[in-house]
Amino acid sequence: RLIYLGAGTSGRLGVLDASECPPTFGVSPEMVVGLIAGGDYALRNAIEGAEDDETLAEAQLRDLDLVKEDVVIGISASGRTPYVAAGLAYANEVGCFTGAISNSPNALISNIASVGIEAITGPEVVTGSTRMKAGTAQKIILNMITTTAMIQVGKIFKGYMVDVQPTNLKLKQRATNILSKITNLSPEDARSVLEENDFDLKVAIISQIHHISAQEAEQLLQANQMNIVKAMKNKEA
Repeated sequence: RLIYLGAGTSGRLGVLDASECPPTFGVSPEMVVGLIAGGDYALRNAIEGAEDDETLAEAQLRDLDLVKEDVVIGISASGRTPYVAAGLAYANEVGCFTGAISNSPNALISNIASVGIEAITGPEVVTGSTRMKAGTAQKIILNMITTTAMIQVGKIFKGYMVDVQPTNLKLKQRATNILSKITNLSPEDARSVLEENDFDLKVAIISQIHHISAQEAEQLLQANQMNIVKAMKNKEA
């Protein structure tokens, strides 16, 4: 799992990035998790003192049954938020790989984490309001992390989100467009193929490219941990 820790804007950005992963990449909601100081109530309400609670992050991570295979990333514009620092310290004790994202040089959390990213954005237009430049930089970094991770686990194929969950008309059309572009099928034929395969885009892609049945495509995916990139390479080998 990938777990984000943050307070205030930083926490909300972690929750936002985590919540976008299931519809975009087709992963379980438990695979990328965002934790915020003050809990879910803090998503809509400012709980300024929550960031100073050094016990809360550990309690939240314990509730998730944190294990050493998890990755924990702390986010803090100042780089010294007690909630984030304490959470990273606990994750280190468990044996997790830890990361820190801050907007300050020589940040405290950079020294706690395995890897520190310090995006120095300078003074804000409104002094101290780090939801502005600092928050924007943090969101870009979070996008980079999850996108790169999902590429590595085969959720992206030829630049397309092939694990997109077609839960509405817009996403069904997106799946149709993706299949059409990858396989050179007409949009009408691509739609028909997807409907025949319950809108399983990866199965549709493999079956069309390799001219095999949907069942064979599904078996190939299962043999390759549902990773379409590996499945395609092994089929061509």
